Amino acid sequence: MKSKARIVVVGSINMDMVINSPTLPVKGETILGEDYFTVPGGKGANQAVAASRLGAHVVMFGCLGQDQFGQQLLQHLQNEGIVTDNITVLEESPTGVAFIPVTPSGDNCIVVSPGANMRLTPQHIEQGEEIIKNADVLMVQLEIPMETVRTALQIAKKHNVITILNPAPAKALSNDIYQLTDIITPNETEGSLLAAGNVQQSLSAEAIMSELSQSGVGKVLLTRGGDGVVYQDDNGISVVPACKVEVVDTTAAGDACNAALAVALAEKLNFPEAVEFAVKTSALSVTKAGAQTSLPYRDEVERFICQL
Repeated sequence: MKSKARIVVVGSINMDMVINSPTLPVKGETILGEDYFTVPGGKGANQAVAASRLGAHVVMFGCLGQDQFGQQLLQHLQNEGIVTDNITVLEESPTGVAFIPVTPSGDNCIVVSPGANMRLTPQHIEQGEEIIKNADVLMVQLEIPMETVRTALQIAKKHNVITILNPAPAKALSNDIYQLTDIITPNETEGSLLAAGNVQQSLSAEAIMSELSQSGVGKVLLTRGGDGVVYQDDNGISVVPACKVEVVDTTAAGDACNAALAVALAEKLNFPEAVEFAVKTSALSVTKAGAQTSLPYRDEVERFICQL
C-alpha cells in the first residue's frame, strides 16, 4: 500500500446515544440499563473517520443541524482530518441522532432519527462533481435520500471512480442503483432483504450471492460478523474467516470494513487483498466500545496484522 488514497464519502452524520444494556429489549419490554454516553456516529461519518485514520485523504458530503450536536460533530470531523467544506449546516433541521443499546457480548440494535441527513440533496452532490471526479473511491450508504445516493453513484460512474454501496439500513433497491455500483457490501440481514425482498427470510450466503450477482452489480461482499465475510468476484465465491478477538462492541464493524476496503482498493490492492485487509481492520474495531471511538488507526492495524 503506497499511493495516497483519495476517498469521497456521501452519507449521514449522527450523534450516537449509547447505553450499556444486559440484553436487547424485545417488543413491549423495559430494561434497566447501565452506563450511558454520547459518541459521534452515522454510517457516513463512521466510514469517513475510518478511512481518514487508515491514511486516506477524505472529503465528506453531508448535512448537520445548527445545534449543539451539529457544532460538536463538525469540529470532530475536522479534528479527524476530514475535509468538511461540503458539509451543509441547516437552521431548519436537527442533527441526526441514533439510540443504541449494547450488550456485554457486543450485540446491539440501532434506532436512527435522521434529521438533517434527509436534507442532503442531489444538488449538494452536483456542486461537488469536480471533487468526486478526482477521487479513487466513492462510498455511500442509505441513511440519506435515495435520489442523493443515485446522483452520487451516477457522477462517480461517469468519471470511472470506484463505487462502494453499503446498503444500510436495508431497503429494496432499483436496478439502476445496482448497475451503478461496483461493490455492494450488505450484511446477512441486508443481503436477505435485497435478494428475497423480505428481511424475515434468512437466505444462505450462496443464495444471496447468486441473486445479487444477477442484479447488474459488479462485486458482492457479504459481511457475517463472527463468521467473517463471503465475497463474489470474477473468480467465483470465496470465504475469508473472521480473526479471533475478544468482542467488546460490534457497532461500527461494518463501517470499518467498508472504509478499509475502499482505502485498500484506492491504494491499488487487488480485490481479494483488499478484502483481507478489510476483515482484519473490522476485527480490530470490535475490540473497543462505541462507533468512531472503536475505529483503528493505520499503525494499529499494521501491528495487529503482524501479530496474527
